[in-house]
Amino acid sequence: MSADPLHRAGAPPRTPTNPPPNGSGTSAIEVRRSTRRRRTVSAYREGDRTVVLIPARMSEAEEQRWVSVMLDKLAAQESKRVLGDAELTARAERLSGQYFQGRARPASVRWVTNQNTRWGSCTPSEGSIRLSHRLQGMPEYVVDYVLLHELAHLLVPGHGPRFWRLLEAYPRTERARGYLEGVVAADRLPHVPGAHSE
Repeated sequence: MSADPLHRAGAPPRTPTNPPPNGSGTSAIEVRRSTRRRRTVSAYREGDRTVVLIPARMSEAEEQRWVSVMLDKLAAQESKRVLGDAELTARAERLSGQYFQGRARPASVRWVTNQNTRWGSCTPSEGSIRLSHRLQGMPEYVVDYVLLHELAHLLVPGHGPRFWRLLEAYPRTERARGYLEGVVAADRLPHVPGAHSE
């Protein structure tokens, strides 16, 4: 008999921890099926994993769709919370440890309001990183990418092959770059006036 209290006799088994899809900000997803759950789906963060609770009768295709929906919903909720400079610094240190073995050590990380054409900047000689306030409210994986981009500049100046090899360690690099390119493109679109009622 299993010692796992969530895997009792009569309860449907949980889906094993899976690798996350590209947009997830966590390292694992665990789907838990419940016979008592009829229609509702919910999700929450538990350490470095996301737990998604679904009805036991749900098909694999429905499960995949709902996991994606709930990951997007959690990311949207989390992106509304603006990090302060101290939290931003702690996040940069965590990312450096996770992706660069802690070798990128910023002296300071802060939000600035004077960067309207760049998402971030770094002064390697001072160890200072500045992120544009325009990133506030964007998904966490996008902010993480910009932080990692600037952290990489503490290790490699310029944007040569060594620099981009460092960023390959972050699995959402391409998605984050695409998101930022979309934001830039949307800013360039002409504003269409609203329809006037007669």
